[in-house]
Parts: sequence; C-alpha cells; structure tokens
Amino acid sequence: MRISDPIGEAILDYAENRKPNDIIVSSELCEDDVIPLEVLFRTRKEMPELELKALEICRGDVLDVGAGAGIHCLELQKKGLNVFAIEASLGATEHLRNCNIPVEHVLFENFAPNTKYDTILMLMNGIGIAGTLGQLKATLLHVKSLLKPGGQLLCDSSDIRYLYEDDDGALWMNLNAEYYGNFRFQMHYKKTSGPWFDWLYVDYDSLHIIANKVGFTCKKISEQENHFLAQLSID
Repeated sequence: MRISDPIGEAILDYAENRKPNDIIVSSELCEDDVIPLEVLFRTRKEMPELELKALEICRGDVLDVGAGAGIHCLELQKKGLNVFAIEASLGATEHLRNCNIPVEHVLFENFAPNTKYDTILMLMNGIGIAGTLGQLKATLLHVKSLLKPGGQLLCDSSDIRYLYEDDDGALWMNLNAEYYGNFRFQMHYKKTSGPWFDWLYVDYDSLHIIANKVGFTCKKISEQENHFLAQLSID
C-alpha cells in the first residue's frame, strides 16, 4: 500500500511549476500552521543564521538526515564536501536524485550504511524525528553508531515552553503528558493528507542531559530567542 506523501508532492510540484502553494500542518495541541512552499527552496541568502553557522562547521563526509528539497546538500556540495542524504518522503527522494544529490529513501532508524560519517546534519528541527523525549536516547545512540571517531551531530530545535505561558509568565501544562515538547502532526498539501506522526521539540537542557548519557559532548553553538543550534561530538 502506497503511503500518501504530501511533502513529496509539494516539493515535486514546486520544482516543476514554481507556483507558491502552502503545506498545512495540523496538530492535536494547537491551531493549523502554514509552511509556505518557497521556504523549502530558500536560497543561502534566505537561510537563518543558525543554519548558516551549521553549514559553516560541517566537515568531512556529511549525512543530511531528512534533506527535504536538498538546499543544505547543495550548499555543502558547493564547499566541496561529500554529502549523502536520506529521506522518508518518496517524492523528496525523487527530487534529490533529479538534483544529482546521492540519496537513499529510508527511515532514519532503519538506515544501516556500510560507511560512517564525520558530520550528521539534522536541520529544521531534524532531531524531531525522535518523536518523543523518551525515544531521544535511542535516536542519539543510532546517530553515534553512524559517526566516525571524532564525528559530530549538528542539530537545531526549539524550547516551546513559551506556548504554555500566560501573560504573567505562569506555565499551563498537561501534568499527565510525558513532556511538553512531544507533538503529533499531520501534513496536508492540496487534496493529499499524510498520516499522523510524532515529532519532538526538545529544550537544550534536556538534550544536553540525554546526549551526555550516551557518550556525547554537547555544546550550544548559537541561540536566537527560543531556537538553538547544538553540536554533539564524540571525543
């Protein structure tokens, strides 16, 4: 059975027609959000400082996890780096191949290459693929297994605690929930809706604690408001 692929359809559609449409993101916890399709195809000049910093410190053989439309891969190729991408979206995988970006259509947890990498890149909150805070340790262990000695993971995320703050700064959270950054989302593009999936927004302190437990040195490279870039490295 073919799984619906709204992100892939959107990427292929925009790559061919360059007509701006929106990807709609539904959540169980808040109102629908909109991702303008042009954002997935942004140029280097349109990238935020956190992304530019991450690209700057990439080195060696790079694995881009959830490469999307390939904008980061293309920038790294321009720097002369050897880049490989993995993508869960079949449509995005097709687009990446059309852009001459080496790619495998696979879920991260099932990715078992015969090589290891100097840098693993998870931008646009790519660490969110862990799904929940409880699964973050397993995700980081898999990251570690794919890195060469001295390798690094570069990832960004957001502390979304502010979503639960009232005007006085008091927090209103579901005390029965495992973690306030655990979300469930569903993507829509035109008439195509994808399945619901778990997605994690992790605060830096929680990431730092779990990263240390699995043997990473965790460092905050940059921060803008609630958004941060972290470097997890193997000594």
